Amino acid sequence: MSKFSRIVFFFFFSILVILQASEAARLVPSPRVSGFVTTKDTQFLLNGSPFLFNGFNSYWMMHVAADPTERYKISNVFRDASAAGLTVCRTWAFSDGSNQALDLQISPGVYDERVFQALDFVISEARKYGIRLILSLVNNYNDYGGRPQYVQWAKSAGEKISSDDDFYTNPVLKEYYKNHVKKVLTRFNTITKVTYKDDPTIMAWELMNEPRSQADTSGKTVQGWVQEMATYTKSIDNTHLLEIGMEGFYGDSMPEKKQNNPGYQVGTDFISNNLIQEIDFATIHAYPDIWLSGQNDYAQLGFVEKWISSHWEDSRTILKKPLVFSEFGKSSKDPGYTLSARDEYMKAVYDSIDNFARSGGTIGGGLVWQIVAEGMESFYDGYEIVLSQNPSTAGQISGQSQKMRTLSHTLSNEH
Repeated sequence: MSKFSRIVFFFFFSILVILQASEAARLVPSPRVSGFVTTKDTQFLLNGSPFLFNGFNSYWMMHVAADPTERYKISNVFRDASAAGLTVCRTWAFSDGSNQALDLQISPGVYDERVFQALDFVISEARKYGIRLILSLVNNYNDYGGRPQYVQWAKSAGEKISSDDDFYTNPVLKEYYKNHVKKVLTRFNTITKVTYKDDPTIMAWELMNEPRSQADTSGKTVQGWVQEMATYTKSIDNTHLLEIGMEGFYGDSMPEKKQNNPGYQVGTDFISNNLIQEIDFATIHAYPDIWLSGQNDYAQLGFVEKWISSHWEDSRTILKKPLVFSEFGKSSKDPGYTLSARDEYMKAVYDSIDNFARSGGTIGGGLVWQIVAEGMESFYDGYEIVLSQNPSTAGQISGQSQKMRTLSHTLSNEH
């Protein structure tokens, strides 16, 4: 090859390499997560402007991502969710001793690096698609181990335990939980190369999914635990937002509020628990099909609208903190269920969120339960939504995303 031919060859070879590199860069979604979500009074803020959102629950992500051949399901859900304008996802950052093959925490303080790398992947994919995460740190129930598994570990270590509610008061159990908090918050992500506590992809930490206490229905036992664990969590990470994970049941601090409960208490106190200084925003869940089983759709919807209304008012006037409706849905297992009934229910919930967000803010958004990928029938619980297979529901979700985005822009312009 002549000198001239070599120059021409290398010139075109260089052009080809540059073109391939730019094509590869084009195919990888550019990260759209910048800045930490913060709060001021009753508003969420992002980079100084009001942040309103529509979001979803996909609790199963780390669990499924532990099998690398299944990881495309996480990518598909984030891709479809992003296309529907969803910007916040709530998922589990725990799996405790209940399934040895897929546990994050095998025993107290002992972790499976392979499962931790699955959580690394979930965070990195969320970041790619511009979706922020609320990461829950333990379950109240025995799914994925939870509070009962912690209690079992303590019993096996020789601790005298009288009930699962000792989780909130026993020093050994509290130490187990704190160790898990520290392990997760200080985790260095092997994919993004960012420590979790420094990653703006994470919107908030959640202390526990739906804390409850049978031993003390007043809310005081849970109060002591939340205060201790919120203080501890903030001592490690004072940048991210923190919430409890509560359903919204009222307790003994304001007895007149208990009439809003669905006829019973669960050991939490929406007012006093969320007044704890280290808690940045309040949450509610609602499952009228379970809580008010046997009542008709009209009565159940009436309960939910009142549930949102009372908690919005309390968050605005008493707590002076933002509120998130972080679990709601309608089950296909309900008697008389139809797809159109679910869509109507979701529209009514979305309209309530939208109306309250317009009436002085306070409510930041809602997180529907739950979005799954195609081919995940084993995770179906009646509430599952496959965006690609449920066009009418996907339309409801996209419409709400658009409303919240528009309202965000309107408020930003007024800000």
